[in-house]
Amino acid sequence: MVTVDAQPSVGGLLRSWRERRRLSQLQLAAQAEVSTRHLSFVETGRSRPTREMVERLAAHLDVPLRERNELLLSAGYAPSYGQRDLNAPELHAVMDAFRILLDAHLPHPALVLDRWWDVVDRNSATDVLLDGCAPELLEPPVNAIRISLHPGGLAPRIRNLGQWRGHLLSQIRGRLEATGDLRLKALLDEVSAYPCHDDGGRARNDVVVPLQLRVGAAEYSFFSIAASAISATDVTIDELHIEAFYPADEATVRLFRAL
Repeated sequence: MVTVDAQPSVGGLLRSWRERRRLSQLQLAAQAEVSTRHLSFVETGRSRPTREMVERLAAHLDVPLRERNELLLSAGYAPSYGQRDLNAPELHAVMDAFRILLDAHLPHPALVLDRWWDVVDRNSATDVLLDGCAPELLEPPVNAIRISLHPGGLAPRIRNLGQWRGHLLSQIRGRLEATGDLRLKALLDEVSAYPCHDDGGRARNDVVVPLQLRVGAAEYSFFSIAASAISATDVTIDELHIEAFYPADEATVRLFRAL
């Protein structure tokens, strides 16, 4: 006999999101302007929420677009948010804007990354970062976290590996907490197991966590700034962001001017 796992109910999913956001029923009900009784009935399955109610609760719980679609499906409604292929005509304007930003950032490195830190696009200056990495790590999809911390990637050349590793792991944990995405959990488990013999101490004069990288005889120091499309209504665009690296010291400025 074959058993089929029951799909999670919309009430159970909403309850899990509320608990992930550390809100009581009373707090969420007040924010969403619904009665605590009605919210309780929705979570226990005694009441079927309308599409508008699912959307309202999801907005107040800051549920990502991908998971909002899952909530709607579990309530019996069609998804509200598209999830187009990166090459879809509707995405051309946004992807072209990302490319303009990548090119404008030259001569410094910049990448477009998805939710799981897979590289969607990058500018030519990132060749400096990837120089010397194991070929298998450069097979698409290239994952920026994996290639940073893997012993066959950047890790042996990162002078402050413990500090940079702690920064990246914290980013994964934060996004995992925000999304509950099991693929992020698998990534966190994988890269946490990579060897690291650096305690990750922070220099007292650091104002941002730098990436201190050796490339041949040269030493580069970067900090990064992330940017995304804040008005996205498509899952694919909602999950993309640019990570742009800037020189953290004058020596790195001079090295890139020479390049």
